[in-house]
Amino acid sequence: MNKPGHDPSVERASGAGILPISNSRRWILVGLLFVASFINYLDRATISIALPLISIDLHLGPEIKGLVLSAFFWSYALMQIPIGWCADRWNLRWLYAGLFAVWSLACGFTGFAGSLLVLILLRIVLGVGESIYLPGGTKVVSLLFPSADRGLPSGLFDSGTRMGLAVGAPLIAALITFCGWRNMFMLVGFTSVLWVIPWLLATPRYLQGAPGARVDGSPSPRRVIHFNRNLLGICLGFFCYDYYWYLFVTWIPDYLVTVRHLSLVRAGFYAALPYLVFGVSQPLGGWIADALIRRGWNETRTRKTMLGTAFLCGLMLIPAALARSPQGALVFLVGGAFVGFANGNMFAILQTCAPHHEVGIWTGFENFAGNIGGVLAPVATGFLIARTGSYLSGFTLAAGILLAGILAYGLVVGKLDSSSPDASAR
Repeated sequence: MNKPGHDPSVERASGAGILPISNSRRWILVGLLFVASFINYLDRATISIALPLISIDLHLGPEIKGLVLSAFFWSYALMQIPIGWCADRWNLRWLYAGLFAVWSLACGFTGFAGSLLVLILLRIVLGVGESIYLPGGTKVVSLLFPSADRGLPSGLFDSGTRMGLAVGAPLIAALITFCGWRNMFMLVGFTSVLWVIPWLLATPRYLQGAPGARVDGSPSPRRVIHFNRNLLGICLGFFCYDYYWYLFVTWIPDYLVTVRHLSLVRAGFYAALPYLVFGVSQPLGGWIADALIRRGWNETRTRKTMLGTAFLCGLMLIPAALARSPQGALVFLVGGAFVGFANGNMFAILQTCAPHHEVGIWTGFENFAGNIGGVLAPVATGFLIARTGSYLSGFTLAAGILLAGILAYGLVVGKLDSSSPDASAR
């Protein structure tokens, strides 16, 4: 019989080499990471939805709009590796809270931007703050869950990003309509800071792994970061995924307004549906793979097959550009959003391949590579629109790059071995 107040999940967690906290508390933390990711992309969505009006006020053409959309990724990408290193070594309770506050305030102060230069600088500060969300969130999941159970929480916490866009697109469009784009930035950014309060209340006092220690608690010799084929394949594959995703984030609202001639509010509602499908697909894809693996399916084949099938859905972006009606384009955009089935599995693959004490910095390398796609996708798409007068070439390029990601994960990333805490060394 269990002692009063005794939670057997705490004892099992400690024995499995993860943080010895109750199962309910683990899921509360995943829920808070979901909300943080939701706010993260709510804050990012502000610029994409407001861009048609900002471009009028500040006299921005397609190429300059691409530059504004890209500015966030300059700092966001460059911060990934150092933030990943910090996530492996520092207390994520305070690291995540501090950078969350930075990004929320940067969003709020964007409402005061009176020039292109100030707008770009605030986007750069936003990128510094938001750099914590993926390395920090992935590291927390690796500290809370064993390998076979990471697909669902990984997909769930990151699905908040897509839900932020799904809810944010119509919400932000409505706020802009009724309050103006400047007041919208201030309202969204400054109220977001309140998230820090429940985070500090719910997190353990020390939310971090032991540097240089293995999952089982035994000492690990000091070594340099593992640079191997798995890390290379993960980075190449995530670059392809993020190029596609960031085109989806940055250009779809503008495409619906300028090409499909929808009002700003209607475009916000149209954009919400594919973002919603993307968000629902993320934890669902991870949950399906987790369930199959627990039933004895091979982990490598299961996660890679789920990922490859999801990436093929990206081809739907091409007929979306060719559809004759806004409704037809929306159907294909929703089909392209099923790429989200790959998401939880990509992060589970990284958590299995990386040494436990390097999950944060591996995620930093992964997201650095991915956000090079974030830098390139808005600029390249803007360039192609300016030169061709059509979105088709930009959409086709994004779909083709995503297909290359199947090769990266399928051929470069090797066998997933979750039986060892230092799986990537094999």
